[in-house]
Order: sequence, then structure tokens, then C-alpha cells
Amino acid sequence: MKMIKMLASSSMITLALSVVFTATSLAQSPKLNDAEVASVAVTANQIDINYAAVAKIKSKNPDILKFAETMTNDHKAVIAQAVALVTKLKVTPKDNAVSKKLMADAEKTKKSLLSKSGKAFDRAYIDNEVAYHKAVISTVEGLLIPTAKNAELKALLEKVVPALKTHLSHAEMVQMNFK
Repeated sequence: MKMIKMLASSSMITLALSVVFTATSLAQSPKLNDAEVASVAVTANQIDINYAAVAKIKSKNPDILKFAETMTNDHKAVIAQAVALVTKLKVTPKDNAVSKKLMADAEKTKKSLLSKSGKAFDRAYIDNEVAYHKAVISTVEGLLIPTAKNAELKALLEKVVPALKTHLSHAEMVQMNFK
């Protein structure tokens, strides 16, 4: 049974790492315009809100529930800031290869999370959160910030990185409870 749990957890990590490597490989090829950068940013935040919604339904663990609530609140706030900025700039976020790949991978991860319950779910969720935040930080720093042309958009992305790193640290602390 322990081996099955390890394999299930390892498959979540593999899926999450595929997001990292996909984002990294996508980061090397596309030249995104500001509308596409905005789309990736909003998409990445919405994905984590969606993962948190699953956690709020599936988990009974207080640490997981608190973490999920934090993710919901913080990522909704970032989306609100991004929407206010693109409205001000009269930019409509535009889907692109990066945002579409993020959504496709998120659907696979969500399906996998939904198939789990109890401690197996909690571990899979928090393992995914650690890997996902690493991937998002890498994408924001390696693709979105360097690609953004508008100074305000770039500043918003730069402002979000410390919060993402705090989320990662928080996820890693919660993850320690499941080792």
C-alpha cells in the first residue's frame, strides 16, 4: 500500500515537473506580446485557484484547507490587479501556446487530484503545489518579465514574484507534514 501511495505521489510530481519542463521549453521559443503575457499570468493564477477549490472539497486537513484558502485569496487578488491593469492599458489578454499548454496540463492534474482521497489527496495536492509554484516562478522570471514590454505590466509581474516565493515556502512547510 505504501508503494502505491509513493507511485501515485510520484506520478503527480512527474506531471507537475512536465509543466516545469514544458514552460521552460516554451519559454525558450515564443516571443509573447503583452496581451499574451497577461493571458499567461491570469491563466497561471486561475489554475491555482482551481486547484485550491478541489482541495477545499476533498481535504479535511486543516493545514491543507488553510493553504488552499490562502491560494484562493492571493491569486484572486493578483487576477484583480491584472484585470485592472489590462483594462487601464486597453489590452485584451490573448490565449497563446503557453497559456493553452498550462490549461491542458492543469486539466490532467485536476483529474488526477480528483481521483484521490484522504491523505493520498493531501499529499498529492501539496506536492503539486510545490512543483507548480516552482514552475510558475520560473516562467514569470524566465519568460513573462523579460518578454513584457509595458513597464506597468513588467512591474506587476516583478511585484508578484516575492508572493509566489512565499507560497512556495509555505507549500514546502506543509509538505514536510506528509513525508
